[in-house]
Amino acid sequence: MTETLFLTSSEVDDLADPADYVAAVRDAYRQVGEGAPAEPRTKLLNREPPGMLTTYAALLPETGAMGGYTYSAGFGAGDAWFMTPLFDAESGEPLALLDGASMNPFKTGAAGAVAVDALACDDATELAVIGSGAQARGQVATTATVREFEAVRVFSPTRENRQAFAADFGDRLAADVTAVESASAALAGADVVITATTASDPVIADADVEPGTHVTAMGQYHPEKNELPPELVARATYVPDLRARATQDAGSYLAAVEAGLIEAGEGIAADLGAVVAGDHPGRASDDAVTVFDSGGTGVETVAAAHMLYERASEKGRGQTIDFAPASEALTGE
Repeated sequence: MTETLFLTSSEVDDLADPADYVAAVRDAYRQVGEGAPAEPRTKLLNREPPGMLTTYAALLPETGAMGGYTYSAGFGAGDAWFMTPLFDAESGEPLALLDGASMNPFKTGAAGAVAVDALACDDATELAVIGSGAQARGQVATTATVREFEAVRVFSPTRENRQAFAADFGDRLAADVTAVESASAALAGADVVITATTASDPVIADADVEPGTHVTAMGQYHPEKNELPPELVARATYVPDLRARATQDAGSYLAAVEAGLIEAGEGIAADLGAVVAGDHPGRASDDAVTVFDSGGTGVETVAAAHMLYERASEKGRGQTIDFAPASEALTGE
């Protein structure tokens, strides 16, 4: 038997700040860029009741951990449930099982922040945010650690939500944070754009994305989830979190293929790991438009989970549960 640490969401939600997540996730993508294995999500859909079971995984040898996410959504529950198994990458033994809910916006936001740091212009000072939910909050909290924004403009369809978002981040950031009436108003003059929605149709216009802009789109986890206009994807330096995921479920990329603007499998500059590892330059010029397509991977999940596991262990948090190795459990008796 081996003792494995079980950590609830509340036991890990105060163990790291946004910059900590960014540092861990940046190093994880460097490892992937240098050859560490990571796979896109596997998604199983249930018809009745409608629901989804999703898994994805990564192995980070330098971190010494491997694992990923397994989560369910739908099935009449009207909610989602996140489980994060974490294994030792040397012994293979289970290290921890985490309730991954509280870390989700921050580890996903960290992937976006790493992309902004790698792809956005160094002197970016204006941020546009489309969306005002938990994922948008995680994206802004982490992205603000890699650029010193002077102005942040947020738009989401519900006035109360965007105003609450602006008020919250106005207190948290050293920037002028305002709620605006349209996506176009948010993008006017923006150096960095974040889309964090569940939209099935583009939430920004190609014409509003000025030369030199970087766009992080994090709602691209299903072929029918399409936050970006296909013309933007086709003209941009397009960087997904994992190359293999772009042709699988990156809705905006697939829409550009369907529109005939790019060939399937083409138009992908590099994945994020290659840029972070220095194998691809990412931004070609100050006038280039760059797009980071984030659908969620095991890379940021394992990196964040291992960081939280180590910190929780140091503080004596959680409780241990016993797992039997296969040599003991698979007796056939």
